[in-house]
Formats: sequence, structure tokens, C-alpha cells
Amino acid sequence: MKSRRQLVGLLAVVMCFATSALRPAKIPRTYRITGQAQGTTYAITYFTDRERVSQTQVDSIFKSLDASLSIYEPGSLISRFNASAEGVEMDGHLARVVEKSMQIYRETAGIFDITVYPLVRAWGFGAKAADAMPDSAAIRQLLPCVGSDKLKINGGRLLKTNSCTRIDVNGIAQGYSVDVVASFLEARGIGNYVVEIGGEIRTKGRKLPGNEPMKIGIETPSAHAFDVPAIREIISIGDGAVTTSGNYRKFRESGGVRLSHIIDPQTGYPVQREIISATVVAPEAVIADGFDNALLAAGIDGAFEILSRHPEMEAYLIYRKPDGTVADTASAGFERYVVLTTADDGRP
Repeated sequence: MKSRRQLVGLLAVVMCFATSALRPAKIPRTYRITGQAQGTTYAITYFTDRERVSQTQVDSIFKSLDASLSIYEPGSLISRFNASAEGVEMDGHLARVVEKSMQIYRETAGIFDITVYPLVRAWGFGAKAADAMPDSAAIRQLLPCVGSDKLKINGGRLLKTNSCTRIDVNGIAQGYSVDVVASFLEARGIGNYVVEIGGEIRTKGRKLPGNEPMKIGIETPSAHAFDVPAIREIISIGDGAVTTSGNYRKFRESGGVRLSHIIDPQTGYPVQREIISATVVAPEAVIADGFDNALLAAGIDGAFEILSRHPEMEAYLIYRKPDGTVADTASAGFERYVVLTTADDGRP
């Protein structure tokens, strides 16, 4: 027979369960943080029962990232490396970005190369636009400074074997920043979110309280930067990242020829390929961001050769055919992400 104390304890447990059953469930709300950072805009949307991340916290993250990776900040760590004769001690951000960059450099046979910065500046795509296009002599003078094989990591130090070597991680830093912000959200118990920085996106979970999948639009390339973008494809990737690189917005013109902002590190000249937009889906935004530039520079055949070695990635490529018309193609697994294909003018 149960004692009086046991009966009282059992009654308390029963009352606790009854009270919990009567208490209304917390309905997830939508929280949105927007702003400007890294020379572009950002938008963070998360779904939870209460505010868990503030604008101040997000701005602090971007400040930390800029202090490490921004070539536009004279006192940043990357700027100090570029100004140095031998190298610098890395912080966590620079170490992780350089590690991923070197990995992609090796896996793309040098197509993706963060040491291309001197050439990027010469062609007018750096922090300060060049007044005139470089001639062949200027390109030949800069080529010995380029090549990630001139970078060495010794413990926590990033070293250069040629004092003129400079690095620019803009081709991968926004993807890395997306991952940093996403990790921050998850560390605070947020399991349903969208993080977007300058068009680079990472999603997890679903839109609440409706439990709807996250949807992302892929733009149709336009000839003019001021055109209102039309949507070519609508995709839903689940838990992962999607980034796009295109040469239809960032370019210069010389003698009627459009020059891409993607520079071939081996020739020193802007890439002239048929691909005008490369969208990559990958588990991490830093990987997608690095490879979308490489696919753009590799051309159709080269892009599919790279993708064949990376089953964890899928890609959607928009390219210009020899007759000038625009077409698209994709890796075999990309189709599973497509929710809707639109007409040429962006309509369903």
C-alpha cells in the first residue's frame, strides 16, 4: 500500500501534466534582421517562439569578419598581409577561409585562386578602379606575383614566398560569412532560418508556423545592371546553401568588348567563356561560393568535369550559345530542387 507521501507526490505529477496540457503551445513567430555589410545588403529570417538574435549581435559578427577579411579596410588582417613582405599570424576567420580557398584551388587545377588580386586591381575590379586597361607588358609583370603555390602555412602563420603576392577572398568570403551567421543562429537554438548576404543563401528547416519549404529564385541574366531581375527557376534545397556567380552585372567594357570580373590567373586576362551564370547548391555556403566562380571560369565542359568529382554539389548553368541565344543546363541531381520553371519573362 502506497504511503501518504507517495500519493501526494503522484498527485503533484498528475497535476503538473494536466497543467502542461492546458497551457497553450507557443506559436513560432517570424523574426527578420536586415542591413548593409560587406558592400552589399543582408537579410536574416528565422522562425521561433521568441527573439533569440539581435541586430547588435549580427553587426558585431560583420565587424569581426571585416576586421579579418575585408580588402577595403586598411587595418584589416588581410590588408596587413598584403602590405607585408613575408606574411602575418592568422586569426580563425582568415585561417578557415584560406584553408577552403587552397582546397578549391587544388580541386579546380588553379582556376580558383585568391592570389589573383594584383590582376583584379589592374583590370579595375579591386578596391580602386583603374583609369586605363593594362597592356600586355603590365600583365607579364604581374603574373609572377600570382599563384596560390606562393602561399605557405606554417603553424598559425600565412606566409608568401614572393613579396608582391596579394590575396583577395571576395570570391569566397560572403559564402563563409553566411556560414558564420548560420552557425551563430544554430548555437542559439534556432533550427528554421534563411540567411542571405549579397544573394548568397543558406537555409535550414521550414517556414513556420505553416511548415512550408523555403523557396529561392534564380535570376535570368540581364544585359543591364539596372533592369528589374526576372526569375528563371524557383528551387527549394532543404538544409544547405545556394550561391550564384554571374558576369552579366560585374563587368567593364573596352572597345565594345565586355570584360568579365573573373580573371584567369594563368593568362592574366578576363575569362571569356560561354557561361554567364553559375548557381551551385552545396552543404556549406563557403564551398558553393568558391566553386560557382570556378565553374563560371571553366566553361561548360570544364564545369561538368569539376562537378563529376563532387557528388555533394549540384549546379545550374546559364550560357550563351554560338548564335547568341541564351540556354541553360544542369547537373543530373539539380532537378530534385526545382519547384517551378518560369517563362523567359519571369512568369510561371
